[in-house]
Amino acid sequence: MNFVTCDLCDENPDDVRVLEPMLSQFGGRECFGGEIVTVKCFEDNSRVKETLGTPGAGKVLVVDGGGSLRCALLGDMIGEDAVKNGWEGVIVYGCVRDVDALGTLDLGVQALAAIPLKSNRRGEGQKDIAVTFGGVTFRSGEYVYADNNGVVVSAKKLI
Repeated sequence: MNFVTCDLCDENPDDVRVLEPMLSQFGGRECFGGEIVTVKCFEDNSRVKETLGTPGAGKVLVVDGGGSLRCALLGDMIGEDAVKNGWEGVIVYGCVRDVDALGTLDLGVQALAAIPLKSNRRGEGQKDIAVTFGGVTFRSGEYVYADNNGVVVSAKKLI
């Protein structure tokens, strides 16, 4: 997949919502996009691990981690599972870890920050619900596109 989010905004001004600038690149793919699957969790990556362990071709997992900077919701092992299962990328409103390893994976990863501490797994969290952060609401079944310029969301497929 090859695109520039700036061009997507210029070509589809009435169809895009743009995330406030807040995320950094951590994955091996700097340009990624696809159908949104959402997970809402707070300091518990159980649903993240579970979801990325399922087939995800053409999909991007959007994780609303409540903006927590206290623990990571994605690391190298879950990232490797995502690659094996064909996911395009993961957007995390929270932290990731194992960033050197994540950077070698064929997976797009954007997150608020990196932290070495893993999350606790308590089996909590929700999947496929609308989540809102950075001025944008993400819904499963819509589309997200991310690159070094930012993150763009659309109700329709743009590419």
